[in-house]
Amino acid sequence: MARSGFSVSRLPGFATIAVLAFLALYLPILTLVVFSFNSEVTMGNWGEFSLVWYQKAWANAEVKDATLRSLTIASLAAVMSTVLATMAALGTTRRAAFKGQTLIYVMINQPLMVPEIVTAVALMIVFGMIRTLTGIHGLGYLILAHAAFCIPFAYLPIRARLEGMDLTLETAAADLYASPWMTFRRVTLPLLMPGIIAGAMLAFVVSLDDVVITEFVKSAGQDTLPTYMLGQLRRQMTPEINAISTGLLLITVLMLTAFFLLTRKND
Repeated sequence: MARSGFSVSRLPGFATIAVLAFLALYLPILTLVVFSFNSEVTMGNWGEFSLVWYQKAWANAEVKDATLRSLTIASLAAVMSTVLATMAALGTTRRAAFKGQTLIYVMINQPLMVPEIVTAVALMIVFGMIRTLTGIHGLGYLILAHAAFCIPFAYLPIRARLEGMDLTLETAAADLYASPWMTFRRVTLPLLMPGIIAGAMLAFVVSLDDVVITEFVKSAGQDTLPTYMLGQLRRQMTPEINAISTGLLLITVLMLTAFFLLTRKND
């Protein structure tokens, strides 16, 4: 009789440890969501179920400005990082292996391996020098910073999609005298599009939730929703922050769910 393979799920106490791990991860989030519907200002007391904090957040002009700024930055950063990540993925996969390929792969994914605060400080110094030399100020620095940080997040699903694609159709198009551009536009790009969309969604979520890089690079009056929330927490904690956090959580969950369904469908 063949021996069954080793499975960590059969170890004693596995279920208990798994439940405790999930509780540690999600119980604080669930608590935040529940208290966003609390009518009381003090989080230690439960009054009654109410949407008053969502109404106040919706009517708050600063929240609206920060939300619009966050969505603008995340959208532009996602587009820029996805375009660059697609070009990098094509350049590192659709060709024969070459010397230094591993080094290029490491350099592209550097933001994932280096602590985020190091990247934030480096970007702050570089953009500070540019501001001093040119006298140019604006939201563009924050968009560029987010795009640079999001490139590896967009690159990984796009590269994975390329590595899983069959070259037969591209080879057939070349045999039928299609130009390289025509082959890319009519064959490669449609097959690659699910990976591009998945990479763009992941980059959007990462940019939308970013605090560290934004806090170091932004100028006065350029608060995003996460940095606005951080500033409010330093002053006074109210359930309005819970309501805003729940809204951000909902957007993130929807985007990640779409990312999961898209990648699972194509797998």
